Amino acid sequence: MFDISRMDLMWISFYSLGAMALAAVLIYVARYKISSRIISTIVSLVAWALLIIAFLLMIPVLGGSTHA
Repeated sequence: MFDISRMDLMWISFYSLGAMALAAVLIYVARYKISSRIISTIVSLVAWALLIIAFLLMIPVLGGSTHA
């Protein structure tokens, strides 16, 4: 579907998984470690942005590669 090498797709998937893991850590920190409501909201918004970026990065990975 995409003309990206398989090695590049592997790296994109690693970046996506890293973004998801970082988002999970940020959500935990925002909920249980930060007492300020404003800072907690900002950290949560960053985590949601990371989740959206991770989702968008996984689209080419799931689409596969036409590169031989």
